[in-house]
Amino acid sequence: MRVRAGAGSLIGLPAVIGNQPYSLTAMAGVDAEIRQLTSEDFNSLVESHPGLCVDVLKILASETRSVRKALADFLS
Repeated sequence: MRVRAGAGSLIGLPAVIGNQPYSLTAMAGVDAEIRQLTSEDFNSLVESHPGLCVDVLKILASETRSVRKALADFLS
């Protein structure tokens, strides 16, 4: 299954937050701009912008809902 990440998308948040390798494969389009964020970079960013945590939680909650829906659809 392929999922297209749109402009401004963040992928791999659980890996960055947990300081773990990214568990999925990602491919970039020809015109894509890629930026890598280490766990240390992320932690510094959150320390300097604490409100960012709410945005990150919203993204993770959305991803969790999507996975749960996909599992429910698959199992039904």
